[in-house]
Amino acid sequence: MLNRRRFLQCIVAAAATPSLIQACTLPGQGRRYQTLASDPRKVMDLAPGLEYRIISSCGDRMSDGLRVPGAHDGMAAFARDDGRVAIVCNHELGFSYRTESAVRDGYPNFPEEHLARFYDDGRGVSPGLGGTTTTIYDPASGKVERQFLSLGGTELNCAGGPTPWGSWLSCEECFESASDKYFGRYREVRSQNHGYVFEVPAGANELVKAVPIKAMGRFEHEACAVHEATGIVYMTEDKHHSLFYRYIPDVPGELHKGGRLQALAVAGAAGLHTHNWADRGDLPLRRPLETYWIDLDNVDPVENDLRLRGADMGAAMFARGEGLCAADDRFAFTCTIGGPQRLGQVFTYTPSPFEGTPEEKDAPGKLELIAEADFESLLRNADNLTMTPWGDLFVCEDTVSECGVVGIRPDGSQYEVCSNRYTFSELAGVCFSPDGSTMFVNIQYPGKTLAITGDWSQFVL
Repeated sequence: MLNRRRFLQCIVAAAATPSLIQACTLPGQGRRYQTLASDPRKVMDLAPGLEYRIISSCGDRMSDGLRVPGAHDGMAAFARDDGRVAIVCNHELGFSYRTESAVRDGYPNFPEEHLARFYDDGRGVSPGLGGTTTTIYDPASGKVERQFLSLGGTELNCAGGPTPWGSWLSCEECFESASDKYFGRYREVRSQNHGYVFEVPAGANELVKAVPIKAMGRFEHEACAVHEATGIVYMTEDKHHSLFYRYIPDVPGELHKGGRLQALAVAGAAGLHTHNWADRGDLPLRRPLETYWIDLDNVDPVENDLRLRGADMGAAMFARGEGLCAADDRFAFTCTIGGPQRLGQVFTYTPSPFEGTPEEKDAPGKLELIAEADFESLLRNADNLTMTPWGDLFVCEDTVSECGVVGIRPDGSQYEVCSNRYTFSELAGVCFSPDGSTMFVNIQYPGKTLAITGDWSQFVL
């Protein structure tokens, strides 16, 4: 069980210093990478006492006969009744990434029963190549028992989030319209519009029928997190000037049955830019701001203007909203290029006790910029994030090189967990097994999932 109270202490402690992450200053700690053991296999450097297994690699043959797609991104791990773990993983592939896709062996030979469940079959020419895989993993033996394509025909599935009812929300980080065009000698056909959220049950044992949840909006979705008490889904958007959204379902837990899409706004500061760039405002640190929510209409637009219309109505704008996770009564989310040096920000949103009801105007939710990274920071360009079982925050980096996972303790100190020094790939999808023994993380390119185990107690003060 996650220690959510300790996570909240961690957020407060991290906010107690001007920078998100100060360089390691605790006694005995050195500069970056000195605390990690070099990997002789040149895959991932780890903190001493940890070890990894590679449980998914782009190009490997899966149980359904298809190939493991590349571009591993957001994911979550779910408990199964048999003691195994179901890991649902996004693959951020566009239409042109055929050699990295599940159908690299040839689209014409793709099984008809699979194709019928694709969201976009490309009218027999080019399918949507993104989607999700599900890996059935036995933590006790460290072995993969099954792996299969669980969502297909979608595009650029980046992040998303788990639901309390046992499913994964997979987000398309794109806004592409149905089209038929050539790129050189390659014909690219989209038979559907893209830019939606799809739901994948963690208990699925085969490819599911892909159905977009259009009421959740059409835009460049990044991550989702569910407010368990109400079923409201919060969402980030990966654009330089993006919104923070919430979806209030008509029936909690049944997102396909419709609902309202809204954008966050700050009371008394219509159209606030939270970037803190030189030309984009001066939002103070650690000052909770009262909020309200703006109803959005035409949430399945033809033009990619949802965020622009939201901003015109007074919604706050963020600098590339990325990772998002729930922590007790708050939600923490990252903005990868926010802050004066564009090295990242961390915000929290605290819902109203009356979240999603008319009474919330009397006790509104609050937005708080809790931290910003700078050139002295250990962590830069924060992306995916998760809570650890002991209550720290683990954050993936998406920077120009040597991306790692950085931990934040309740006392505000930070530490390295692992680092990719061997490819120019971001890390993504960090999450823990339900029993807390295994951390899963992706090296997006060339596409690998690692299961990391060992002495986690070393990080607990």
